[in-house]
Amino acid sequence: MKASLKFLVVSLFLSFSGFSQQIPQYSQWYFNQFAGNPAHAGIKRCVDVHTLYRNQWAGFDGAPKSGFLTVSIPLYKKRKQYLSARQGTGFKFERDQIGQFSTSRLNVAYAAHFNFDKTKRLSLGVFAGVIQLGYDPSSVFVSEVDPAVLNQASIVSPDASFGAWFNDVNYFVGLSFQNLIPTRWNDVGLSSKTFMHIAFNAGYRYSISEELSLIPAFNLRVPMRGKSDIDLNLFLDIKNTIGLGVGYRNTDAIIAFLSIKINQQFAINYSFDYTLSDIQKGANNTHEISLRFSTCKIKKTSTASCPLF
Repeated sequence: MKASLKFLVVSLFLSFSGFSQQIPQYSQWYFNQFAGNPAHAGIKRCVDVHTLYRNQWAGFDGAPKSGFLTVSIPLYKKRKQYLSARQGTGFKFERDQIGQFSTSRLNVAYAAHFNFDKTKRLSLGVFAGVIQLGYDPSSVFVSEVDPAVLNQASIVSPDASFGAWFNDVNYFVGLSFQNLIPTRWNDVGLSSKTFMHIAFNAGYRYSISEELSLIPAFNLRVPMRGKSDIDLNLFLDIKNTIGLGVGYRNTDAIIAFLSIKINQQFAINYSFDYTLSDIQKGANNTHEISLRFSTCKIKKTSTASCPLF
C-alpha cells in the first residue's frame, strides 16, 4: 500500500471516529462569515457572493483541498419598529476532498435580523440541506486486490446548522452549531458517523484614525469528539481598501493575510499558512484565495469602516 493511501486510511479513521475536525477549517473565516454561520444570510442590504479555494499542505499526496460558493440575499421588508425582524436567505455549496474521500454539502439558509436600536443587532439563522460522503478508489493502487479498498461508496443524508450573531458598530460575537444531524457511514465502520461542531468567534474594531483601523479577532472551533483549536488574528484596515493581517492557530500554523478591494464591490483575499506541526516534514504550506462580489454601494462616512458591519 502506498504511503498516500496509508495517510488516507489514517485520516478517514480519525475523521469518522471523531478524534479530529470533520468539517473544513478556513484561515479566512473572518472575511467569509456566512460560510460558517447561517445567521449572516441577508445581513447586508445587498446581494453578497463569496467563493474560496483552500489547498492545504501543498505538495502532500492526498492532502485536503476545500472550497465553497455562497450567495447571501436580503429579503426586503419595511421595518415598522425595532425588534421587528428583517429577513434574509441564501445558499452554500461546499466540497472537501481528502485523497479518495470527499464531502459535499448543499444548504439553503434563512435568517432573521432584529435591531435593538440603530446599531445593535441580533441575528438568528439556520442552514438546511443535504450532505454527501463519497469514496472513489479509481486512483488507489494496492499489491493485492482488496474489495474493502477498491469498492466505490457513497451516502447522502440530511444536513443542518444553527447560528447566532450579535454586533454593534465596533464589535461582533458569533456562535454556530454544525453537523446537527448525525450521519452514519456503515460501509466504513459501525461507529463511523459525524458529530456536532461548535464555533465561537468575536472581534473588535479600534479606530486609529479616519483612514486606519485595527481589528483583533478570534475563532474557537470545538468538535464534540475531538481536539479544539483557536485562530487568533490581528488585521490592519487601510482606507477600507487594503487589509493586512497575521494569525496564529494553536494546532498548526502561523498565518499571513492580504485583502484588496476594488470600488468597494469587488475584493480578493489571499492567506498563507506556514505549517508548524510535524506535517511540515513531509509537506509544504497552505494557500487560500477567495473572491467576493457585492451589489452594495457604500456611502462612505469614514474610510476606516469595518466591512462586517
